Amino acid sequence: MSELKITLKRSVIGRPQNQRDTVKALGLKKTNSTVVKPNNEAIKGMVNTISHLVDVEEI
Repeated sequence: MSELKITLKRSVIGRPQNQRDTVKALGLKKTNSTVVKPNNEAIKGMVNTISHLVDVEEI
């Protein structure tokens, strides 16, 4: 099963609370921090919510 490499590229300052919570739930803390998560529907939905803040690569 493939995985997603998710990198936070923009700050969460001034963003709605649901977007801040999504970033935190993915384990992203600071700008340019990166996590690797499994490629499943739950993670895809979370990434879709904050797609304008992150870069995603499939590995």
